[in-house]
Amino acid sequence: MPAGYVKLATGEIFKGEVVGQEQPAVGEVVFNTSMTGYQEIMTDPSYAGQIVTFCYPLIGNYGIQLHDNESREPKVAGIIVSELCNAPSHYGAVQSMAQWLQEQGLTALVGVDTRALVKTIRQYGTVQGIIACGSPEEGVKPNVELPPPFTSSYWVDAVSTKEMITYPNSGPHIVLVDLGMKKSILDCLLAAQCQVTVVPYSTTYEQIKALQPDGVVYSNGPGDPVALTPWLEEVRRVTQAYPTLGICLGHQVIALAYGAKTKKMKFGHRGGNHPVKELSTGKVLITPQNHSYVVEEESVDLEQFMVAYQHVNDGTVEGLTHKHLPIYTVQFHPEAHPGPSDTAYIFHTFLQHIQKGGRSAYAFA
Repeated sequence: MPAGYVKLATGEIFKGEVVGQEQPAVGEVVFNTSMTGYQEIMTDPSYAGQIVTFCYPLIGNYGIQLHDNESREPKVAGIIVSELCNAPSHYGAVQSMAQWLQEQGLTALVGVDTRALVKTIRQYGTVQGIIACGSPEEGVKPNVELPPPFTSSYWVDAVSTKEMITYPNSGPHIVLVDLGMKKSILDCLLAAQCQVTVVPYSTTYEQIKALQPDGVVYSNGPGDPVALTPWLEEVRRVTQAYPTLGICLGHQVIALAYGAKTKKMKFGHRGGNHPVKELSTGKVLITPQNHSYVVEEESVDLEQFMVAYQHVNDGTVEGLTHKHLPIYTVQFHPEAHPGPSDTAYIFHTFLQHIQKGGRSAYAFA
């Protein structure tokens, strides 16, 4: 394996060896604390444009599985790991992670002191970085500039579906607005017997109305939610007409559509063990999360919404419920994959409200 390094915009350099594609990889350097689920993480569209540092020291030990992808191909810009296992031990493994990285054209830096790298990110906040072969003293060949801060308005456009796709079924018809959705969200809805129509992020209210849905789900996705400002009025019209569930980026976009504000966190929430309190019951749920931005609590219109969930560690908003309309949002991932399934009931409860008439039920019970 050729020698390589990752250089941060703040100047720090961490050395290792390059596996997979040997071309430079540039992006926002983030970290994920999950012990498992590396395949789901690498194929999650929410990571588009990001270089993911895996905190768990051994990655690849169960290989690559046939059905664990969250999209057709990896969406991350690159990955950084401490130790990469080249001899996976799992009955379902079809190839090693190193083979998969090469096949997918993905750049990985291994043998890195990931503890030190994560401490640096926690100190300075999320920063831009570059993975490159060779010695940092020689510079990147070819010369590659670090990109500007991660505020591109086009990450959602890059990963959202380009056409409507319908999955027939016997249950209620759900329009799933693809902001960069994980396949597991679609899988959860199909498992509940829903007929699902996946539509592009730019689909208008009138186009959704023509589909005659029973409910609408806004998915997760990458980037700054403010980038979707041109579509907020459409989102507002949809949520006023149909029972709606927003997940992750979908949660943030719905909040923006009703006048709230979002802000970027220092280093975000990424992992499978984030404790969230359900304020109506006092129960603490363990959730998988992946986001850089949060809804500012003081900006929420409390005449319309109540904060339904709150992060135990830092008190940030983790979900909203409208007081008069069947609108529900969560910052975490109820579909899991990877992560615990404590909050999988949210899909079931949302569909129960649809079947009961939607607007007659104001909150999860």
